[in-house]
Amino acid sequence: MATIIRFNQVGFQYPKGEPMFADLSFHIEQGQWVTIVGPNGSGKSTLTKLMNGLLAPQSGTIQIGGVTLDSHTVSDIRGLVGYLFQNPDNQFIAATVQDDMAFGMENRCLPRAEMQQRIDQVSVELGIQDWLHRHPSSLSGGQKQRVALAGLLVLDPEVMIWDEATSMLDEQARRECMTHIRQLRAGRGFTIVSVTHDAEEIMASDRVLVVKGGQLAADLSPMELFAREELMEECRLRPPFAVELSLELRRRGIEMDICRDEEELVNALWPSCPVKN
Repeated sequence: MATIIRFNQVGFQYPKGEPMFADLSFHIEQGQWVTIVGPNGSGKSTLTKLMNGLLAPQSGTIQIGGVTLDSHTVSDIRGLVGYLFQNPDNQFIAATVQDDMAFGMENRCLPRAEMQQRIDQVSVELGIQDWLHRHPSSLSGGQKQRVALAGLLVLDPEVMIWDEATSMLDEQARRECMTHIRQLRAGRGFTIVSVTHDAEEIMASDRVLVVKGGQLAADLSPMELFAREELMEECRLRPPFAVELSLELRRRGIEMDICRDEEELVNALWPSCPVKN
């Protein structure tokens, strides 16, 4: 796969603050879903803001889609990267859902017919056709996050960044949002970078980057992360129920694989047996 994001010896610090990152290097391949975790204050959100030019590094280089990020290319980079904030209200600027979806495309001077075609397509994909003429403030939290996502999808970004984008949603809305994201990713193949503490969201990803002390402390799979109790504790994370129970049973001497979800757990604990007549 081609590399879509590359950090090469990146250094960053806030004015009058301690250095946040020093010589930070990693890359993300096109189409991957990567979650970023770490202790509070470790720079997770800072890292995502560096990816689309909201912040500029003091040293090293950042490349997005093969383009080196600098003052001359930052607008091009932002055309490749969609940023979904924790609070969707921070992204709304128009009086209706449809106008909000159109705003970014208007700034890119897209033809009116193409704008309408994209709005129609994305609204069907996300099931928001009936909300197009509603004011965003009239929607529920889960609906608002879907509309905020729609405003990014119509711009057809190559990279989607979520900064705790599901943390304000209730359990049902979070699950619905994750279902839509999985479906969209399967159809569109974009790259996802998410900052999260949600175990289900981590489990859905391909890869986890652990940021700690200004460095990349670990680069591993979700299952490898969940199996490292000390690292989970440092990041204040808990594994999904099925993983947590699997690990506890193994500690108690029961031989079994670590189960990813409840269905695997049930099959492991209650293997199928022939039914006797």
